[in-house]
Amino acid sequence: MIDKYELDSIGWGTPFLLVPEATTVDDDTMDLLCKAKEKDLYLSNISPLGVPFNSLRRNTKDIERLEWIEKGRPGSSCPREFAKLNNEFTEEVICTASRQYQNLKLKSLNSQGMDAALLETETDLIIQKTCLCVGLGTSALLVNGLDTRLEGNGVSVCPGPNMAYYSKVVSLETMCKHIYGKLNLVDNSKRPHMFIKELELNLSFYQKTIKEYLAKPSDLVKKQIQNMGKNIENGIQYYRELFAEQSDIILKQLDDKWAEFITIKSM
Repeated sequence: MIDKYELDSIGWGTPFLLVPEATTVDDDTMDLLCKAKEKDLYLSNISPLGVPFNSLRRNTKDIERLEWIEKGRPGSSCPREFAKLNNEFTEEVICTASRQYQNLKLKSLNSQGMDAALLETETDLIIQKTCLCVGLGTSALLVNGLDTRLEGNGVSVCPGPNMAYYSKVVSLETMCKHIYGKLNLVDNSKRPHMFIKELELNLSFYQKTIKEYLAKPSDLVKKQIQNMGKNIENGIQYYRELFAEQSDIILKQLDDKWAEFITIKSM
């Protein structure tokens, strides 16, 4: 990346979640991260800020959120109130992950007379939101033995998809040796090329956006889908040219991804 694209530097983030000297991750979450596979790491809708957010399935904050839903009380008590940005129903801004907002939003949805399938989709989008301003900080409290009575013990974590290829807790020295090529912490036979992985992520998001559009059409989302489709087409063509004389394996993978793209595009 530095040589071909003349980048000044390359940043590393996700693998350091498994380095206790660099990050504060509680034991339960660390164990989940070590065991995480590709299917356990996903681009989620959990952020109350309305932006896509990488998450880890079965994190303790997610379990807590599902337990509240089962009890018929979706949403957080909003103990810290750091993400209060919405005034759709109230004069004072509140958080979309809060119990107050979700109750008001669900009542509004139920009063609109929409069909059952759309109502289920819209409901799910609301109750997916979780209290990140608490969840992302709770791990540090647990590691350092601090009081969590206000926040609870639920932990949110945001590893990138690269976490799927790391499986053990290591020292800072060991991770640095891995970064600089002095040893290898991952099984490269199971790890896709970076550009193929990027393409997979884009195809997944493209498919998700199309499904959302089909459930609830809008001109804005239609335009976004068209732009995404063009970008993916251009990206696949660029990768074909890039790997034309280097890797038959990657060219075959690109053919497979092109076929997947055409299938998604025709949904």
